[in-house]
Amino acid sequence: MRAPTLWRCLIRAVAALSAAGCAASYTLTLMPRNSGLTYTGEAIERNSSEADVTVPIGDKVYRGTWVTAGPDRTTAYVSGGIGIGGRRSLGGLGTTVTVDNPQGVEAKALLRAADGSGLRCDLRGLTSGRGGIGTCQDDQGLVYDVQIRFKEYRR
Repeated sequence: MRAPTLWRCLIRAVAALSAAGCAASYTLTLMPRNSGLTYTGEAIERNSSEADVTVPIGDKVYRGTWVTAGPDRTTAYVSGGIGIGGRRSLGGLGTTVTVDNPQGVEAKALLRAADGSGLRCDLRGLTSGRGGIGTCQDDQGLVYDVQIRFKEYRR
C-alpha cells in the first residue's frame, strides 16, 4: 500500500470513529421556588449543539430539546513582535490560543407535556462531560432552579 493511500485509509477510519462517537447524558434536578420538592429529569445529547430532554413534574412529563448558543471555548491567532533587548523585535511570530468561555455554553430548552402545557428553560455552563445550572418556568409562571449533572457517555 502506498503512503498516500495509507493516510487516506487512516483519515477515513478516524472520521468513522469520531462520527460513531459517544453522547453525553445528564441528570437534571429541578426545585420550584415555592417549595422544597425536587424533580429529576434527564438530557441526552444528540450532537454537540442539541439534547433530548425529559422532565417529569407531578402528573406531567415534559419533553423537548435544548439547543446551545455559542461555543464553550474560542480559538484565536495572536501575532506580534518578540522583543530582544532595546527596541529590536522579531515581527510576524505568533501562536494559536484557546480560551474557555467562563460561563460555559448557554442553551434554551423548550419542553411540552401531552396536555399542551409548556416548560421553558434557560441553562448555562453546559460543556460536554460537565454540568451546569439554570432556571425553568412553567405556563403558570412558577420558576424552578435547575442543577445539571454529567451522568455518563453513551454509545
